[in-house]
Amino acid sequence: MRVAVTPQGPLQGRRVAVVGIGALSCAGVGVDALWQALQTSEAPASKRLAPFNADHIGGPKDLRRLDPFTLYALMAANEAWEMSGLTGPILDAGCVVTSGIGGLQTVLEQVAVLNAKGANRVSPFMVPMMMPNAATAAVSMRLGLGGPCETVTTACAAGTHAIGNAARMVASGRSTVAVAGGAEAVMVEIAEAGFRNMTALSNEDFSRPFDVNRNGFVMGEGAGVLILEDWDHALARGATILAEVIGAASTADSYHITAPDPEGNGAVRCMETALADADITAADVSHINAHGTSTPLNDLAESVAVRRVFGAHRPLVTSVKGHLGHSLGAAGALEGVVSVQTLLNQVIPPTAGTTEVDPAIDLDVVLGAPVHTNVDVVLSNSFGFGGHNGSVIFRRYQA
Repeated sequence: MRVAVTPQGPLQGRRVAVVGIGALSCAGVGVDALWQALQTSEAPASKRLAPFNADHIGGPKDLRRLDPFTLYALMAANEAWEMSGLTGPILDAGCVVTSGIGGLQTVLEQVAVLNAKGANRVSPFMVPMMMPNAATAAVSMRLGLGGPCETVTTACAAGTHAIGNAARMVASGRSTVAVAGGAEAVMVEIAEAGFRNMTALSNEDFSRPFDVNRNGFVMGEGAGVLILEDWDHALARGATILAEVIGAASTADSYHITAPDPEGNGAVRCMETALADADITAADVSHINAHGTSTPLNDLAESVAVRRVFGAHRPLVTSVKGHLGHSLGAAGALEGVVSVQTLLNQVIPPTAGTTEVDPAIDLDVVLGAPVHTNVDVVLSNSFGFGGHNGSVIFRRYQA
């Protein structure tokens, strides 16, 4: 049994296997569509989801009672659950499916109803559709998960925090199985106006993570879900183990509501704590799936933190936000899915949109084409408004 090295060292105890992954993104429906899109340096022209068939999730009446972010979560969870081979109900199973904002589209629609038709015409389903925990509640009910059912609303770090928190449930023995993920559907005018007016969005609507000409992020949407399971339980039932979660951490910058600490102090502590939790050193990390939003301050602060932690060891770095845009609370979950795919395929995707890495960044960013290499350990980072930092570490499974 591993011993906790800090209060943030959650994964002492049982080993945590990843047995299922699911995704919904601008690349299309499913993990395969996502992975194929990441094999090219060309990003999808639109970061919006194309229309998709959700008949397997419910009938027309059922679907009308779901905000899009909840539907996205159910789509990704359904794929991941089917891949896992598990069946419910599982009374101790946990569920942590997060969102940075929640059901904003429902709020806007019902405000319009209120203004046009009066208070009596506001939908009685407004509250359960808009609440940020709607997705995790819906997933737990669909899959029959009777254990802890929680939402971690920590802005753009939420998806990564969900994976770490779910892994703690399994490692501690509280849950045999835990579903982790994030979903977001806020590509609406008011959200885009808010981000644009705070100068966070690209003025060209073009994402260039770590590029010398980066000028802001591009909004995205979608969902990512991972199914985590007690290692011995997974082996006993003959499950296909995709990867292992070996460490996770969460810290705060305590610096500013939107700007990162330029010295990266909180991010440094987060990565170092995750490494200690995993009982590995920085030299053991093969690849970093970076937060890499394409904003001037965030990319620079992240690079400062990475260089402080890794020193002369220079793992290859990529940001999939060049392909997918920034899906806020779903981003870390989608990046967790990509991290698992990287381990399975031994391929690191390129960073789309980036052609010349800023000399001040000084990281080995993968550009142009995927890199086929030996990848044993992936560190995935997320950093959110409010100074929220999250790191999770995945290890390759070799039977």
